[in-house]
Amino acid sequence: MSEDEKLHEEAEEIRKETAEGAPKVAEHDHVAELEKQLEELKSKALYAAAETQNVRRRLEAEKDQASSYAAAQFARDMLAIKDHLDRALAAVNDELRADKVASQFLTGIESTSRELDQVFARHGISRIKSVGEKLDPHRHQAMVEIPSDKAEPGSIIEEMQAGYMMKDRLLRPALVGVAKEPD
Repeated sequence: MSEDEKLHEEAEEIRKETAEGAPKVAEHDHVAELEKQLEELKSKALYAAAETQNVRRRLEAEKDQASSYAAAQFARDMLAIKDHLDRALAAVNDELRADKVASQFLTGIESTSRELDQVFARHGISRIKSVGEKLDPHRHQAMVEIPSDKAEPGSIIEEMQAGYMMKDRLLRPALVGVAKEPD
């Protein structure tokens, strides 16, 4: 064997030894790196799934609220009609009620008002109690202060316009007169 061949063989053996050892070290590092990447990806996947579930819950809650309160503007518009019916009935005196023709007409107006109240109740619309209550700025709007020694200051003694709630939301505040200490 020539010296070139011997060098060639020795180089080949060194290469084989290096090749046999190198892949094991490189393979071990590569596996550890892949496991680390796998854990990171699992963590990201779990985070994304949780975020997706949170978004889904939020959208469902918003959808439920939107459907529950979709009729709010229509209900506010109907409150004006209810106000007109109530004012018309309040303006009727006993003499007019005694008249047979007017009495039948008034019965129709009262029936319409009652039906409107029933429709409001079916849709979660309720009148806010005002007179005799303490002023609640979330439900009442004070329009005037009235000197009174019969009522406690800050309590409502007059209702100028009824207020209404739709379930737990304010449709319209009650316009009220609040008692104050006499001068």
